Order: sequence, then structure tokens, then C-alpha cells
Amino acid sequence: MTDIALIGVPTHAGAAQPGCQMGPEAYRVAGLAETLASLGHSVADRGDIRPAPAQARAHENPAVRNLAAVSSWTAAIQEAGRAEPGFPVFLGGDHSLAAGTVPAMAARAAAEGRPLFVLWLDAHPDLHTPETTESGNLHGAPMAYATGAEGFADFPPLPTRVEPANVLMMGLRSVDRAENARIAEAGFEVRDMRAIDEHGIAAPLRAFLARVAAAGGRLHVSLDVDFLDPGIAPAVGTTVPGGATFREAHLIMEMVHDSGLASSLDLVELNPFLDERGKTARLMVDLAASLMGRKVLDRMTRSF
Repeated sequence: MTDIALIGVPTHAGAAQPGCQMGPEAYRVAGLAETLASLGHSVADRGDIRPAPAQARAHENPAVRNLAAVSSWTAAIQEAGRAEPGFPVFLGGDHSLAAGTVPAMAARAAAEGRPLFVLWLDAHPDLHTPETTESGNLHGAPMAYATGAEGFADFPPLPTRVEPANVLMMGLRSVDRAENARIAEAGFEVRDMRAIDEHGIAAPLRAFLARVAAAGGRLHVSLDVDFLDPGIAPAVGTTVPGGATFREAHLIMEMVHDSGLASSLDLVELNPFLDERGKTARLMVDLAASLMGRKVLDRMTRSF
């Protein structure tokens, strides 16, 4: 049994399209707490984080939007994440919340003398900085911040840096030039959708999990709705065709569960306003359940 804490992060400050702020409540309505409890876990809903009021401030890049708000959310999320002793599940909210969750989990791991590893499941690497972003939407920047890129003076001081080599990004299929350069320079491990099409998911994920285990590391899983193909998960403002299938996504979660390594989870970018009768919310709940021990298919044994 695992002590799971659900932490709502109702922010859309990092995104262009409103709606993600309704994500935490959509997960609750879709039965996330009840589903995880049915697997034998202890589940406590901590409610929603509320950041301190933020005073708007300009950035030298005029495209940047909601800088002060994202910074305030980042500080509040880091505080909540570092204080949580159990297995936190962060209910987003747009992916800018990972600027809070990933460093918070890295700080928790460092306090135990352990490294943090991150399994980043997303169509985008989110490796922009406020200087390089063209859209100005800071949900495209959290992994750059968490891995110590320059250009984040307006954000809270980074409590613990995550080593880029400790990050596996799976499912990428929309990567800007500046992000490509950072991937090459910093040494992130990447399995984009072409690599998955050619070689599958199991082998690279198994090798990554073996590295986490060998290092005695903690593992944070950050799951963006747009990791999934929009045909099965339409409720996201950043749809990119050609995403992970139902079985690919569940296989990842089942393998991570089998490893026993996961210690925290992000569920991000769910925009209920764009959903079709709640099917994306239900799928994300099902994926969280797979991570926490539920099998999609009964594996029956045959007597001879």
C-alpha cells in the first residue's frame, strides 16, 4: 500500500488557451481518488494549491506572458511538494507546474542522498527559456528551468538541479530549433515518436529504469495529455498528431509500476472544455491506475 496525496494545481498561467485550471476538478469527478483507493492505496486529497498574489512584470522578451504568475505558482508548488511525505500526484493545470514539481522532488531526493530521475512523457521537450520562447507561453519552459538552464532570474532560486542525463523524454514530435540545440548540448536521453515507431517502447524504458535502480534514484513521472494521440485524448490545447497509442501508454505505466521505482506523478494539460464526454479525463485516470498497479488485461493462466 502507498500513501498517495492528490495535490490540485489549477493553473493555466503558462498556457495560451484557458481551461487547464479546470483539470484538477475533472480528475476528481472522473474518480481518480476512488480508483487509486480501490487498488489498496491510502489516498488523501490535499485540495488545491493557491499561490501568493503576483504583480505583473515585463521581460526583455515582449512575447513572454504571465511571468510573475508562473513564478508565483512555481514557488507555491515547490513548497507543497517538498512538504509532502507520501507519493504526491499533482493534478494540473498546464505543464508549467513541472517547474515546481520536478525541483521539489529533486530536493526531496537530495535530502535522502539520492538523485532524481524524470520520465518525461510529452509531445514537447519544454526546454525553452524566457529568452528563447517565441510563443511566450511558459508551459514550454519547465524542464529547462529544472535542469539549470540560464535565463530564469525571475523564477525562484532552483533548490536542486536535475541532471539532464537523468531525464528520459519519450513521445517527442514537436521540437523547436532552440530546444533541439539544448537537447544536443545538455545530453538528454530522447526517444521521439519515430524512434518509438522503429524500435518500440519497452527496450529503452527498461534500460532507463535499470539506470534509476542502479543509482538508487527516485523517479518522477510527468505525463502530459499531448503525449497521447489526440484521437484517444482530445482534451488538450496543444494537440499534435501521431502520439502514443492506448497500449503504448499503458505499457509504459505498467513497466514503471513493475519496477517499483516511481515516487511522484504529474498529470498535466487536461482541458475539460475540449474533452468529449470526459474520455480524456477517464483515460488519464486509467493510466494513473496502471502506474499504481492495475493491469489493463487479465493475464489468465491455462491448465493442461
